[in-house]
Amino acid sequence: MKSFDVVQVRKDFPILQEKVNGKPLIYFDNGASSQKPQRVIDRVSAYYEHEHSNVHRGVHFLSNQATLAYEAARARIAAFLNASSPQEIIFTKGTTDAINTVAFSFGETMHPGDEILITGMEHHSNIVPWQMLCERRGCILKVLPVLENGTLDISKLDHLLSEKTKLVSVVHVSNSLGTVNPVKEIIVKAHGMGAKVLLDAAQSVQHLPVDVQNLDCDFLAFGGHKIFAPTGIGVLYGKKELMESLPPYQGGGDMIEHVTFEKTTYNTLPLKFEAGTPNICGVLALAEAIDYLSSIDPLGAFRHEKELGSYLRDSMREIPKIRFIGEAPDTCSTLSFLIGDLHPFDVGTLLDQQGIAVRTGHHCTQPLMEQFKIPGTVRASLAFYNTREEIDEFVKALQRSIQILS
Repeated sequence: MKSFDVVQVRKDFPILQEKVNGKPLIYFDNGASSQKPQRVIDRVSAYYEHEHSNVHRGVHFLSNQATLAYEAARARIAAFLNASSPQEIIFTKGTTDAINTVAFSFGETMHPGDEILITGMEHHSNIVPWQMLCERRGCILKVLPVLENGTLDISKLDHLLSEKTKLVSVVHVSNSLGTVNPVKEIIVKAHGMGAKVLLDAAQSVQHLPVDVQNLDCDFLAFGGHKIFAPTGIGVLYGKKELMESLPPYQGGGDMIEHVTFEKTTYNTLPLKFEAGTPNICGVLALAEAIDYLSSIDPLGAFRHEKELGSYLRDSMREIPKIRFIGEAPDTCSTLSFLIGDLHPFDVGTLLDQQGIAVRTGHHCTQPLMEQFKIPGTVRASLAFYNTREEIDEFVKALQRSIQILS
């Protein structure tokens, strides 16, 4: 492992050399999807050029090789999360698919009157599946509120938790606000009431170390495309004993042990939850992305990114009429803001004309936007390949945009 060097790291990402509207690309939309290093791109090509075959089903050479690579990737991802076994790693289409898997499978154990607790800063993918479960099973959805500074109102947690609470599902890092939530404290309190806990780690695994055994979460979900891998691949971590007790989410090939017209018995973990031909290439590319992250000094990358987030906030504070949406004491490098009465879409459009990619809108957190009584925000979300120089250019472009719109 080499020490983190942002100048060298940027050379690993071909797209960062592109121009947009004649300007060098400044990519500040990492919260939506991250860019891919060359070795991940090469891994995709190599698989389809030299290795492609279906897994778990063939006796021929290519199938055996693909199976070995696929299961080795599972083991590497388990090590990345410090799972106790590769059997606890289930491959999904992404974070949303992983959460829906829990909502169905764990949901089958729930009864009318059982309660699910989420928070007021959840992404829609950690709201809608639980609403659907409540409609299906007669359960009750409760919400831990968000304070004005963008932190959770933890003082309400003891009141909302009860013996009726069967599941707490909480975002680790807010995709809208950048708030890093005190999930370990939440997990301890939830377990004290007998509830299970799911962490939405879509915005955390790429920004800070995540150790599922240390956190003691029961489930954890994340998507590959936000951690420098392709779209269409994700991970559901689930404690082995718990996952073994749950029914599968989907039926089909690979998740079965034996099928007759009268009865089907299911495969062992993790295949029990992986019906059908999987995204083999996506799994291999995700493992490659994690290996890449390990190779560049991840703790150094995380520190660099944390410093960038602070520098971004400090650089923007002097802009007239700036309003940060959420100012939690513990944040990652994501910043949502408004400027006076300027519409976020207009600001984002003018930034794009200057080669800068940001996200505008409600960021799939409409209830949170409604709480702040705003239609949406401009969101700048950074990754370890961003630089202070890019932030300086961003601030200048923002000031030019304000002059045009004012």
